[in-house]
Amino acid sequence: MKILISVVLISLFSLGLLASCDLGPDAPRGFSLPEGDIDAGKAVFLKYRCLSCHQLKGISQPGITDNPGLNVKLGGKSPQVKTYAQLVTAVINPSHKLAKGYPLATIQVEGKSKMTVFNEVMTVQELIDLVWFLQPHYELIPYQHTSYRHYGN
Repeated sequence: MKILISVVLISLFSLGLLASCDLGPDAPRGFSLPEGDIDAGKAVFLKYRCLSCHQLKGISQPGITDNPGLNVKLGGKSPQVKTYAQLVTAVINPSHKLAKGYPLATIQVEGKSKMTVFNEVMTVQELIDLVWFLQPHYELIPYQHTSYRHYGN
């Protein structure tokens, strides 16, 4: 009986921890982005000259000089889905999560991203359209199961 009570209490405690973690202000649950326009998003991408510091396969813009010192790749293969919430956060709070695979000195100064914050100039509709344009450029890499050898006697 003591074991059953212990198991029930541990289960309830664990569920309580999981539920409390999901209800915080940083939880993505409840985030919903209205439908955007991909073509308008591309226009936003070009309007704000994102290719000055980013590269996106298949997208070019006349008059943009390649910046090899700061040329953060967007899109491509990813082991996890790039959600609308992650992409919105990357645009409105670029210092939240710095790009991986780049020397810190090239992408940040004193812990802050070098990326321009467009919050004062970009409209909400432009942000929505930009995210709708960017998200399909990410390809989810299927999960690869680990193949374990059977060790027999």
